[in-house]
Amino acid sequence: MAAILERAAETGSVDVAQLAASLGVSGATIRRDLQSLSASHLLLRTHGGAVVGDVGQELSVGIKATRNQAEKQRIGRAAASLVEDGAVVGLTGGSTATEVARALADRRGITVVTNAINIAAELATRPQITLVVIGGVARPSYEMVGPAAEMMLDNYHLDIAFIGVDGLSAQEGCTTYHEMEAQTDRNFLERSRRSVVIADSSKIGKVTFARIVALSQINDIVTDTGADPEHLRELGESGVRIHVV
Repeated sequence: MAAILERAAETGSVDVAQLAASLGVSGATIRRDLQSLSASHLLLRTHGGAVVGDVGQELSVGIKATRNQAEKQRIGRAAASLVEDGAVVGLTGGSTATEVARALADRRGITVVTNAINIAAELATRPQITLVVIGGVARPSYEMVGPAAEMMLDNYHLDIAFIGVDGLSAQEGCTTYHEMEAQTDRNFLERSRRSVVIADSSKIGKVTFARIVALSQINDIVTDTGADPEHLRELGESGVRIHVV
């Protein structure tokens, strides 16, 4: 099924006959896998295949996790290197943020405050990390958002906060698809001494529905070498520190 998800992430849709031929399995096997992926809300079943969803809508976490995976792992390790010993770390959800969490998993003496239940599940078995989980309204991104999440965040002071975004541009700053998610992300940044955006190159220069914050409220951006140099130049002119890995 991972191969099907990866193909869907690359092309936006998949065809039963083409998948069967390229993967060397029967059409019946592909149809069963597509049905399972559709039941898990990872793909939308169509006649003869499946699609990832309407253009412009946010992709599911399962689809996102297969896209630019190597780049996200590099970003995750680089972002984790910014965390000082003993720090309180704010971490929102998303596939890139998950890689930051994995890079931090063996660190000792840090506190992680997250609203992402999948990240919480990964860190809950790490006794050397103090884990604080923010509650709220559950999103398909596994993030808990809304007024309850923001009220809880108001009780904490963060040394550094990492947020994932769906779009990042010099003109519009940090954007995402969901308005309530944008507000909770904003709260993470407002409670932190240092604000870091983690975004693979596909997000650079892109603008989506809801603004999180303007670029002036960000200290650092961690992205990969696939980012457009002109977009990086524009971002750098705002004074934000850019880490390209």
